[in-house]
This record gives sequence, C-alpha cells and structure tokens, in this order.
Amino acid sequence: MNEPSRVPEQTGLPVPALRPCVDLWVDVDRPIEVGPVGTVTRRVVPIRGGHAVGITDGWRARVLPGGADYQSIVHAGCAILHARYVLETDAGDRIYVENNAIRTGQPELVAQLMRGEPVDPAAIYFRCVPRLEAAAPALRWMNERIFVGTGARHPAQVVLRFCEVL
Repeated sequence: MNEPSRVPEQTGLPVPALRPCVDLWVDVDRPIEVGPVGTVTRRVVPIRGGHAVGITDGWRARVLPGGADYQSIVHAGCAILHARYVLETDAGDRIYVENNAIRTGQPELVAQLMRGEPVDPAAIYFRCVPRLEAAAPALRWMNERIFVGTGARHPAQVVLRFCEVL
C-alpha cells in the first residue's frame, strides 16, 4: 500500500534556505573556439585572475591565473559551463573551485555577450552549482556544504555569488 506523498512541513523535514557566502569577480580572456564536436560546440575560456570575498567569514582572495571554463554550446541560446580554478586568500590559504553552470537567453542576447557587448544580466538565466574545497582548518567547512549560485557574464569578467544551502 502506497502512502500519499507529503510536503516537508508534514514530514518534519527542514526546507532548505540560502545564505550568501562568496562573491567573485573572475577575469576571463577571449574564448578559444574548438568547434563542433558531436552534438555540441566546444569552447574554452581561459581564466586570467580576479578576486573574491567571503561574505560570512570576511576573507579576501585573488583568483589565480591558469584556470579555465570549459563550455559546451548546446545551441545559440544555451551553454553548459564547467569552470575550474583556484582562489588564494590573503592568509595564503587556497580554495579549489569547481563550478558547473547553465547560461541561457535569447540567441541575439547571447550573441551580444559573445561579441563582448554588454547585456543586462537580468535578461540571461545564469545559475550554477559550485563545489568548494579547502585544506585550511578555518575554511574546511566548505568541503562539507552544498552551494548554489548565480552569475553574470560581462565582456572581460564573470561576476558570481555563491550561496550555502542551509
């Protein structure tokens, strides 16, 4: 016998909430176009640097150059993004960032972004699921949390806000 499904309030389960915890400004270089590969078009966007701020912890960090955003362009209005890079805090601690995202919008607006033209961030759906990893004791809590975020692509920079899922 199947019981009727219940909403979290009826089961006593907590409803997740979000707490903003990291703001990032990631400086990017011009995309490297790989071209059509199977059902997608591949593009790699080198990460040149940038900076980040820990909203809840008060730390500051720089984005180390050498990371990249590996992109799969599904169609003219949709890209699947896989960014990998490292933050280094002012204290010298390092945070590995693995960020998976989707960015969608009207094809003409996405084309403007790709030409380096400004587009209102509200016109583009840019959501992400970052994974943060740190060895430093003060930041190790990141290894045991789930994060979601939102972003905006600008001509030479990606601005992101990561939120801890409570």
